[in-house]
Amino acid sequence: MQTTYKKSGLIEKYRQYLPVSASTPVITLGEGNTPLLQSFNIPKMLGCPTLDLFFKLEGLNPTGSFKDRGMTLAISKAVEEGAKAVICASTGNTSASAAAFATKAGLKCYVLLPHGYVALGKLAQAIHYGAQIIPIKGNFDRALELVRELAEHTPVTVVNSINPYRLEGQKTAAFEVVEHLSRQPDYLCIPVGNAGNICAYWRGFKLYRELGITAAAPRMHGFEAEGSAAIVRGEPIKNPETIGTAIRIGNPASWQEAVRAQQESKGKIDSVTDDEILAAYKMLGSAEGIFCEPSSAASLAGLIKHLSDGTIPQNALVTCVLTGNGLKDPDTAQKVTAVDLTPVEADLASLKKVMAL
Repeated sequence: MQTTYKKSGLIEKYRQYLPVSASTPVITLGEGNTPLLQSFNIPKMLGCPTLDLFFKLEGLNPTGSFKDRGMTLAISKAVEEGAKAVICASTGNTSASAAAFATKAGLKCYVLLPHGYVALGKLAQAIHYGAQIIPIKGNFDRALELVRELAEHTPVTVVNSINPYRLEGQKTAAFEVVEHLSRQPDYLCIPVGNAGNICAYWRGFKLYRELGITAAAPRMHGFEAEGSAAIVRGEPIKNPETIGTAIRIGNPASWQEAVRAQQESKGKIDSVTDDEILAAYKMLGSAEGIFCEPSSAASLAGLIKHLSDGTIPQNALVTCVLTGNGLKDPDTAQKVTAVDLTPVEADLASLKKVMAL
């Protein structure tokens, strides 16, 4: 008996809202349809029992981050346009996603990384998927400048978020939030690094509002890390620093569109400290059983800040986007939570003593 498999992936599901045609080859790894998990413990811990809080777990995409949403479209269009190779600058997640989808499509993938500033889990992925890794003596912003220059002089397709198809694919996450809630949230809290994702969500929410699928759109609240808060400061930062390596970007490529998204939605772009990020990161694990990479926790850190100062009301319906999986950066988890791993004797008495039973 012949089995017919149902097509999967975001392009097929949301084809009518994406810049594709019948001739566009679909390169998919089954991305999208990530869980929207309701939080019951954190609102109580924050003293906000009427807060209706949900987490969008984008770390459950195939390569462990939200980048897969845009990459399926960027790589599909690259194949349609006859590309033979793709290139990206990355703090880690983009490289993993680009390498995986390029391999699926049979394309060569080049990755420029800031040497010493990429979490090992992400680097391991890009290597495993077969990308050519080129560490540079510079930060992400310099890597992206070089990628732009290379694209002007060599036959490679850039798949960073400056590629117009990336944000079009990423807007599908907003569609899923609406579908899971059966409405739009009042507020969406999201980490901001290169600033493309806040733009993409706003595109999606705005489109659903224009189509009459929702009656309104949420206020967009984006959060940079304090050490790389270029938008908040109003100027590029030459040497950005933060524990959240995925948002360690001093000159966001989507800066202007992100500001428009914030203004049009009547939201806010703010910054959070590394201490606030790490506190939220640990809270997600210990209170809700969620393991995200540190930069993802900027969304919860920002929500806590805005609840505290009254920017977000305590009875709001809020979605926090968690952009990447905690396994991307296991070293940070081990560093911030000290545990005693001294071995004990393998007998019942020793176990009872250690367990205080």
